[in-house]
Amino acid sequence: MEMHTDVLIVGGGLGGVAAALAALKAGSSVVLTEEYDWLGGQLTSQAVPPDEHTWVEQFGVTGSYRALREGIRDYYRAFYPLTPRSRSWRELNPGAGWVSRLCHEPRVAVAVIDSMLARYRGSGRLRVLQPYRPVRASTDGDRVTAVVLAHRDDGTEIMAHAPYVLDATETGELLPLTGTEYVTGFESQAETGEPSAPRQAQPQNMQAISVCFALDHVDGDHTIARPASYEYWREYQPEFWGDRLLSWRCPTPRTGEPIERSFTPNPGDDPLEVLADQQRPGGDMNLWTFRRIAARRNFEDGAYPSDITLVNWPMIDYLDGSIIDVPDADRHVAAARDLSRSVLYWMQTEAPRPDGGTGFPGLRLRGDVTGGADGLAQAPYIRESRRIRALYTVPEQDLSLAVRDGKGAVRYADSVGIGMYRIDLHPSTGGDNYLDVGCSPFEIPLGALIPQRMDNLIAANKNIGTTHISNGAYRLHPIEWNIGEAAGALAAFCLEKDVAPHAVREKEELLSEFQGGLTRSGVELHWPRIAGY
Repeated sequence: MEMHTDVLIVGGGLGGVAAALAALKAGSSVVLTEEYDWLGGQLTSQAVPPDEHTWVEQFGVTGSYRALREGIRDYYRAFYPLTPRSRSWRELNPGAGWVSRLCHEPRVAVAVIDSMLARYRGSGRLRVLQPYRPVRASTDGDRVTAVVLAHRDDGTEIMAHAPYVLDATETGELLPLTGTEYVTGFESQAETGEPSAPRQAQPQNMQAISVCFALDHVDGDHTIARPASYEYWREYQPEFWGDRLLSWRCPTPRTGEPIERSFTPNPGDDPLEVLADQQRPGGDMNLWTFRRIAARRNFEDGAYPSDITLVNWPMIDYLDGSIIDVPDADRHVAAARDLSRSVLYWMQTEAPRPDGGTGFPGLRLRGDVTGGADGLAQAPYIRESRRIRALYTVPEQDLSLAVRDGKGAVRYADSVGIGMYRIDLHPSTGGDNYLDVGCSPFEIPLGALIPQRMDNLIAANKNIGTTHISNGAYRLHPIEWNIGEAAGALAAFCLEKDVAPHAVREKEELLSEFQGGLTRSGVELHWPRIAGY
């Protein structure tokens, strides 16, 4: 079977969804593919509550991302039994989690994303292929001519053709398939000039993946079967950890020093209206409340027997190998899933309790919340992708507070959006501890989305031109969405003007026109003046 469309977007995570919306709004037809059962990537199938900056409720995200956030709140108000106080809370945080001002159940984001795309699916201008993954690609010189997609379950293949192809996959899967030049892992300091880079390149040294899961805590014994690999993980201790991996003691991201976390299911004494702010330390000290996605106090009595918390904690970071450009990637994903099950079993049976006892048998795995067949998230949480050799690669020194010395991040003439997050690198497959670098609110250069050589392939996820280090700041939810939105708008603009992406960046009049369209659609290109930056 063959399909033809204006824009082919491979990968239905936040970048892919935003890219599709932007291209569709500009009048293009779109084929959007996704290998998992839910669109939304890290927000849904990977089950990761959004990591966002301090000013997210006022500015610093695109208009369409804001519509997604407000759509999630409106969905709760329309369909959930909220208390009157919660219903009237303008900045409703259903989970009252400390990681974000909007912690919520993944299925709600799925419903809102589907509603945002519904009109285009109804008109036939958007076709969503799900669950499909790319397996081959055809090229002609510097152009991608077709991508072959295979059904995840039965192997049925579809060949899709489009003038523009966007790689919005979680690991940059189209890059090797199309022969697009890319980099993985740590670049060397000689190549990037970054103060935090190693002397030698380390292409297989990447941030850990994690398989997240949801829990509540109710009466009864809900202990899962002892995982076959439990003894291995029970004794596992990275050099820098300060204890065994399966413990409440683990490194803190800001300093890398081991610290004891607390764990108190269903606490009754935390604030009713949490004002999450990751610039303030300490929000992650009680693991239960840090990524809580349903706080029962926000709902009518009896609606929820327990809070629901999302486990994306240090002890589920999988350090035994990468899943990119290795022959045994599936084995590592399976092992990461076994680690997560082992963490759960440890919590249910051996974890120290505040009362001096051990084990929380009332912890119940909520696979119905994450949609995973085995009770865990459908997909692993991917923090690091293959990254294109781009027209411009963002190095650490473009945004580092220490390097920039109060001048703020570099302002790019070709900015297509903005973002803010610390450079936050999790422990890695090469044995590194956390790497945390403070940075200024930064911009997204158009040159980072465009490969050096390929004419019609555009990066639309965390596969853009960043380094291993700067990716730690560019990989979060609102930034991925902004990247995708800019990529989809660029493809549509190139089709309308009959120009190549390289020309849009190189020609001042085209760049100005393209950026003007982004601004009119609600994309902020530069940060407002913020105290301290």
